Amino acid sequence: MRAARAKVLPGLLSALTLAALALLTAQAPTAHAATDVGTVAAALRESPVYVDPAASAQLSTADADALAKKIKTADKPVFIAVLPTDFPTQNLFQNLRTSTGITGLYAIRLGDRFDARADSAVMSTTAVQNLVTSVQNEDTTTQLNDFADRALANIGGAAPASWDSGSTDGGGVSTTALVTVGAVAVVGGAGAYTLVRRNKRRKAEEQRAALDKLRVVVDEDITAFGEELDRLDFHPAEAGADDAMRADYERALDAYEQAKSSMAAAQYPQDVRAVTKALEDGRFSLAELAARREGRPVPERRAPCFFDPRHGPSVADATWTPAGGATREVPVCAADRARLADGADPAIREVDTEYGRRPYWDAGPAYGPWAGGYFGGGLLPGLLVGTMLGSMMASPGYAADYGSGYGDFGSAGYAGGDVSGADFDSGDFSGGFGGGGGDFGGGGGDFGGGF
Repeated sequence: MRAARAKVLPGLLSALTLAALALLTAQAPTAHAATDVGTVAAALRESPVYVDPAASAQLSTADADALAKKIKTADKPVFIAVLPTDFPTQNLFQNLRTSTGITGLYAIRLGDRFDARADSAVMSTTAVQNLVTSVQNEDTTTQLNDFADRALANIGGAAPASWDSGSTDGGGVSTTALVTVGAVAVVGGAGAYTLVRRNKRRKAEEQRAALDKLRVVVDEDITAFGEELDRLDFHPAEAGADDAMRADYERALDAYEQAKSSMAAAQYPQDVRAVTKALEDGRFSLAELAARREGRPVPERRAPCFFDPRHGPSVADATWTPAGGATREVPVCAADRARLADGADPAIREVDTEYGRRPYWDAGPAYGPWAGGYFGGGLLPGLLVGTMLGSMMASPGYAADYGSGYGDFGSAGYAGGDVSGADFDSGDFSGGFGGGGGDFGGGGGDFGGGF
């Protein structure tokens, strides 16, 4: 019996040893896992900084932790990965953004090379390129901290909710990150929905408050335009009315109805742009109708009066200098042109703020979509330069919260930190891994080309 046991024991120990090694191997990050985009993405969903085990010499655990803490404290969607030189670079940013599924700014230190991409909702392509260029030829720790400091000062949006529950320390792959890889595959869309709820709720509250402010002003605009229609005293069948006049009148009525229905359906501040655009169209139609009835030439299409769009289309540009600001040319109505010529103050549109009545351009970022509908993106930079609204609209924070800056006041898309999954503009992340501002040519927009 003892001899039999002696023969069995070595075999049993060998089997147990092999089983234990297999278990340890299954739990430890393998070389394949460490170089897989899905693993990197899983780690970034838990913490803003990921250091691949094969690149651990580039950034110490202490430095990675400090960098992650800085980004979390700033509450901004900045993602940083430190990867080995031989990490696959084909479609790296696009694949990482798709796998992570979170709107934000993504920076990668790959060997001694550095590059970054961002969703345009949080930072423009030009801004990202400038940031990348500004930190070239620095050592890893200095480069990543300099990049983070400058990015955190300009990026829009907020940190993803998933960072609150993560336990990774920034160096290597945490157990939570590895479990997340499997969990994402199982949970899928339900998990993404859970992650985004808190950020969505906070963003919804901010946008609701901004829309409430706008609603008062826009309702005043709609009422004023309705009163203009009532005072018009035009009848399509009256003597002298022709098809052109009737078409002008019909367009004005349609614009009035469109403005009312658009405001009733508005859910976000940026939706107001469609309302004020309709009112601007309607007022120009009334100006055309008035000219035809009076036998005057039909006026050229001009922007509304800058001081108060309710004054109707402008008739000229006039020089104006705001208090403490630079002189600029602004479109003005006939009455305000006369006031300025006489040295008097124009009739400025003021709105209620926590500091009392203020001109709309000094009343906060919510009025950007309102102004954008009246004046369009092209005019606003020159008109609003140096004002509170102009400064806010030029910032990434404004783009994330209320639209996309001067050129496009946008729709209710994903903001920084939101979980969008694969629903993002791949053009923001296209092209090969670049050389950091020095070589971005060869396709894929500003970030085309590759090594």
